[in-house]
Amino acid sequence: MRNKRENWNRDELIIAFNLYCRTPFGRIHWSNPQIIQVAKSIGRTPSAVAMKMVNFASLDPIHQKRNVKGLQHGSREDAKIWEEFHRNWESLAFESQKALEKLIGKTEDEYAGKISFLESDVPTEAQRTIRVRLVQKFFRDTVLSSYDFSCAICKLNLHIMLNASHIIPWSVDKSRRADPSNGLSLCVFHDRAFDRGLITIDGDFKIVVSKEAKIIKPPKLHRVGLLEVEGQEIKLPDRFRPDMAALAYHREKVFLQ
Repeated sequence: MRNKRENWNRDELIIAFNLYCRTPFGRIHWSNPQIIQVAKSIGRTPSAVAMKMVNFASLDPIHQKRNVKGLQHGSREDAKIWEEFHRNWESLAFESQKALEKLIGKTEDEYAGKISFLESDVPTEAQRTIRVRLVQKFFRDTVLSSYDFSCAICKLNLHIMLNASHIIPWSVDKSRRADPSNGLSLCVFHDRAFDRGLITIDGDFKIVVSKEAKIIKPPKLHRVGLLEVEGQEIKLPDRFRPDMAALAYHREKVFLQ
């Protein structure tokens, strides 16, 4: 086990930040099995890893309002990692996810048909596929955990029925593909409605329903799932609140007026 005063290197910091993003806030503690696994792999105590994650939480504007405090020493390096992620979510999502899975000894079979992304002779298309899937995994895990694995609109909390929805579509802005503030946790029903512009979110985080959805004598699912949610405020996440500029884009470019 390392000396508790030994500085964290960059790989360890981006792994800890990755873990912070993908762990529900209420599960950031020393007894979390994933924190224990990572701590063992980098030669630190679970308490040290958990506290590093709390340090990152203390940099989050949402948690600053809640007066969440981390340790003061090392905060300069923590802040650098925080800023680096926010400058380039797509790149750091890939780098940190790759570092985490390498650390815990996870193979890339599920991503590339037994081709390791560390091999220099991997075909360009295979490398691209691996990168996309690692970034998608980071985005999905981060968004769903931030909403405590429930739909922001209907509160459905069946994990297999949830999607991490992009506010600005994946195809439109590469720089926002892994940005969790460009995401919403939505059930498959509301994910499709949001993607097709039948619903949107206003500047007060309230649901707006398109005229296209307002039909006479709608069936029950239509009525309950769309018409009756209009004007309700969405469930807000524990971190990475939806970006106002992204929501404005959705209202202007995707929503069916």
